[in-house]
Amino acid sequence: MLLIQSERNALLASLSAVVGVVERRHTLPILSNLLLERKAGKLTLLATDLELQISTQLDAQPGEDFAITIAARKLFDIVRALPDAAKVKLDTKDSQVVVSAGKSRFTLQTLPAADFPRVETGAGLGEAISLPQKTLKRLLQLVQFAMASQDIRYYLNGMLLVLEGKQLRVVATDGHRLSYAETTLDTDSGSREIIIPRKTVVELSKLLADVDDPVELRIGANQVTITLPGTELVTKVVDGKFPDYQRVIPLNQPRHLKANRQTVIQALQRAAILSNEKFRGVRLVMSENTLGIVCNNNEQEEAADEIEVSFTGDPLDMGFNVTYLLDGLGAVNSEEITLSLGDANSSMLLTSEGDPGFKYVVMPMRI
Repeated sequence: MLLIQSERNALLASLSAVVGVVERRHTLPILSNLLLERKAGKLTLLATDLELQISTQLDAQPGEDFAITIAARKLFDIVRALPDAAKVKLDTKDSQVVVSAGKSRFTLQTLPAADFPRVETGAGLGEAISLPQKTLKRLLQLVQFAMASQDIRYYLNGMLLVLEGKQLRVVATDGHRLSYAETTLDTDSGSREIIIPRKTVVELSKLLADVDDPVELRIGANQVTITLPGTELVTKVVDGKFPDYQRVIPLNQPRHLKANRQTVIQALQRAAILSNEKFRGVRLVMSENTLGIVCNNNEQEEAADEIEVSFTGDPLDMGFNVTYLLDGLGAVNSEEITLSLGDANSSMLLTSEGDPGFKYVVMPMRI
């Protein structure tokens, strides 16, 4: 029985949308598979890890309904390895799927579609919130690098999403730095606050495009459904209390440093070559119109650099993790950035005119 006949690039795009959900090692073998299903004239690819589910639709050829599961990574790798212009066919033979393109043939085992688990959708979801894909993509770019990874404080392994009237805010922190971004929606969306898991944020970032086409979010108490043209994500939310981000963002700092973003990035990258590999510390030595950047390592080696900046306030010498500084500087778009500082023991705030809703806070470190 013929399942699919498709251009290689179209099939690869659909597989790319869902394959990131599939865990390489899982206690349930069927979760290494994706569900391929034709129902009511719609051809759907679906993958899940029980926390996150992504489904996408392919152009359906007419035919009878079916449901089958195939090893997701193997199918993805096979289609990716085929020539761009290839036409791909998937046929069933006994309990196997035969993938063919030109003179290439691959036979894959299947598992029963009836055993494939799905994330239940739709219960208690609120009104749909709509915004341009490029707006949400930009918000995620501005904060996702600050999410924790495998932190014992599980609520940090994700991104806080806050709805307050027409304001949409996203916040991420790993306990050492915090990134905040906001945008204004067209309509009042009530008041809600949820934590979206790290994996969902990463996969959603891949799917969003720099276009004005809408993306819809429907938020429930323990689930979020995100709908893009032809693709749907259903994710569970992280159950936990996110830190009070408003208290973390410093106000009325007495010292301000304005500088060319690219110049600061290049100076930090040069100095970081000789930073301690474990602690990644860098000293920022600020005085009138000058920023000194100093790195040392365990081999008694030192890098020192100096760039011209606009600095107001008393001289200051502070230590930071250089990777954290580069992450924040790399996220913003504008040519000029502003660092607002208190004393040597207080957090630094990074802002930029190019992203007015963006705030990035970095804790100092002792060097």
